[in-house]
Amino acid sequence: MRILLTGIAGRLGRLVAATLSAHHTVVGIDRRPALGLPQGVVHHRIDLRRRSAEHIFAEFRPEAVVHLGLVHNVRIAAEQLYARNVVGTETLLRWVQKYQVERLVLLSSGDVYGPSPANSHFIGEDAPLLASQRFPEVRTLVAVDRAVQAFFWRHPEVQTIILRPAHIVGPNVRNAPSNYLRLRVVPTQMGFDPMLQLIHESDVCAYIAAVLQKNCRGVYNLAGSAPVPLSRIIAAMGKQALPIPHLLFRAGLKQLWRWHLTNFPPPELDHIRFSTVLDTERAALELPVQPVRLLPDILQDFILRD
Repeated sequence: MRILLTGIAGRLGRLVAATLSAHHTVVGIDRRPALGLPQGVVHHRIDLRRRSAEHIFAEFRPEAVVHLGLVHNVRIAAEQLYARNVVGTETLLRWVQKYQVERLVLLSSGDVYGPSPANSHFIGEDAPLLASQRFPEVRTLVAVDRAVQAFFWRHPEVQTIILRPAHIVGPNVRNAPSNYLRLRVVPTQMGFDPMLQLIHESDVCAYIAAVLQKNCRGVYNLAGSAPVPLSRIIAAMGKQALPIPHLLFRAGLKQLWRWHLTNFPPPELDHIRFSTVLDTERAALELPVQPVRLLPDILQDFILRD
């Protein structure tokens, strides 16, 4: 299968490229340099919004598109985030339709549901996407998810799949959940012990490969671990929790964020305050793979060692 992969220069993008290139022809698009790609994988260093990106569609004629090319850096100005995420995705969807791509996979996130004290115990795929209410900086990620949902309904001829994984962690990714678990002393919010789910980076790659082969469509929540209290995760890593009152934690983190002394955005505090537990029954019933890395394996990369 000929697969076009956006966001190939990212850490997760390179892992996905390595997984897919074992059985498919992979071409990547990313405005950043991509180092360490597998042999045979072609990278075009261009912006997805440029006309040259359409030329790749016209010449390569991909049978499938995997869209990872979303910017998660909340320090970027809102108008730039909108242009790169929303406008970039809308441009991609035009090329998918014009060049009759058979399959489209968006790697979204379970974060689009939003952490909230009002969340139901298990959040299904039909739940509203409320993340931007408490975390305005992720508004463009919610907009992208909704844009692909709309494309799904308008173009039933395209096998459109949206994957919403729980917190992706692993030795290669450098996102907020992984950076948080890497701390030697893990700050928590006093009086809160939310239920969390994690999924290993390798299982995310396996799910992407699987949905490209399976005749499926629609939205799938993904998780590699059952819901576990944060306190148990910290104990399993052999680390010490540091409970901090919420108001003090938020005020201190805002100052550190303002001074560029942390990469953990203050709104992310809600993820270690309120539970966001995904209902993954649909993926378990319909997808041909199941997570290999369960919680003890996932945490091996974060265990405190002397």
